[in-house]
Amino acid sequence: MKRVSKKPEGQSTRGKTADNRLRRVDNFLLLYEPSLLSRTDGLFAESLFVDLGYGFDPRTTLESAWRFRRSNPNLRILGVEIDKKRVEAAHPFADEKTFFRLGGFNLPLLSGETVRLIRAFNVLRQYEEKDFAPAYERLAEHVLPGGLMIEGTSTPFGNVWSANLARRRDVILSGALGHDESPSQLKETLQPFAGSLKVTNEWTFEALIFSTNFHSGFDVEEFQTILPKNYIHCVVRGEPIYDFFEAWKRSALEAASARTFGLKQWFTASAESLSKKGFELDLHKKWLGKGYLIWHR
Repeated sequence: MKRVSKKPEGQSTRGKTADNRLRRVDNFLLLYEPSLLSRTDGLFAESLFVDLGYGFDPRTTLESAWRFRRSNPNLRILGVEIDKKRVEAAHPFADEKTFFRLGGFNLPLLSGETVRLIRAFNVLRQYEEKDFAPAYERLAEHVLPGGLMIEGTSTPFGNVWSANLARRRDVILSGALGHDESPSQLKETLQPFAGSLKVTNEWTFEALIFSTNFHSGFDVEEFQTILPKNYIHCVVRGEPIYDFFEAWKRSALEAASARTFGLKQWFTASAESLSKKGFELDLHKKWLGKGYLIWHR
């Protein structure tokens, strides 16, 4: 297969990382939709997991390869960096199923390659807000219908993070659409549903996720400091994300008043109280007990 020649779109990020910084992100994905990583039907048989902007060394990509290949030993994994020196430094760690390539939001795929999942962490936070939507639109071109992107920000050691979970949107109406429609035809067909499906470009924003391992306690305001780029400056009166955080803070105070349980129980109780205020949350214990709050958007 030939490489499609492209000039990388984007800019170099700071690139700092730490061992297992994104372990909780990977564990979330393995719990949320394990079939996406393990499926081998049709175009998914050879489709890639892409670690976009892995940083100054490839440790996050290699750690993900170890985790994800426990469910799919043949999973093809691509680490993408816009910094040429970082790519060169990663090449010794490549093998027949793990690749490192120079690229940006226009992913450096070989002819015929497809993508099932993109993880873009601590990347867009370093861009201007005006760059958010174009980056998402560009990345959507590479992902199979039904594929996912998890994009967000974490603290330096990954103990607390928040992320958008976005799905290639045409799968939402797959029962009503033909699979042979072109992207432009799909866009025209879906346009009337845009308001009800909460879509941006080629994505449906499925959820906003908050994660903590409780090592630094539990403080709702800590999540505000690491919101994804599209929310970070929207925590102002009149915005939905502002109302969400104000309600969560009240819920946390209400739950704390009992003073009869630990941090995990407090986190769970705050989510249950928040749900009663009208927010669509996943209250299953498998999420809350592990420190994940999923707000369906």
